[in-house]
Amino acid sequence: MSQTSRRELLKSVAALAALGLAGGEALAQRGGEGPPQRFSSGELVDNGHKFFGSMSRGLAQVVEEATRRWGQPNAYILGQEASGAFIAGARYGEGQMYTRNAGQQRVFWQGPSVGFDAGADGARTMILVYNLPSTEAIYQRFGGVDGSAYFVAGFGFTALTANDVVLVPIRSGVGARLGVNLGYLKFTQSSTWNPF
Repeated sequence: MSQTSRRELLKSVAALAALGLAGGEALAQRGGEGPPQRFSSGELVDNGHKFFGSMSRGLAQVVEEATRRWGQPNAYILGQEASGAFIAGARYGEGQMYTRNAGQQRVFWQGPSVGFDAGADGARTMILVYNLPSTEAIYQRFGGVDGSAYFVAGFGFTALTANDVVLVPIRSGVGARLGVNLGYLKFTQSSTWNPF
């Protein structure tokens, strides 16, 4: 092998190695090694104020209560949802999940419910996500009792859990819904009409 072709081969190998390192760094930044970093109450209130509008005082109270109970979340979701029920019901939503080390990604959620429940509502929703080990861990079912909601200044919130991950949906919307129901939310990468 001549000196020139060896030099060209080494340059090609170095270029491929550099591409591999850059790709690995991009994957590490996108997928994140380890769990996403946490968000402070102030950041959540600021981003929620932009999303919900003028109801920032009530949102601040709800976020403070949630962080008092569960600490600082390491992800959150901003989106819209609609639900309806007459004994059995369904909820559908979509939004963007925000993390520090993996950026943002689109998520969809849906789920059935059953209970002493009737009505329909539409809501803007902020979902605080606690103990998320990786962004892929959001794609599962989270169960809870939706009637155990706390209402503060026009905002309601509940807690849903699965595998040590806790979701706290904070809703502010329009409609009339009365009752207590048992159900779950299933998060997916694409929308579906099947609530199960």
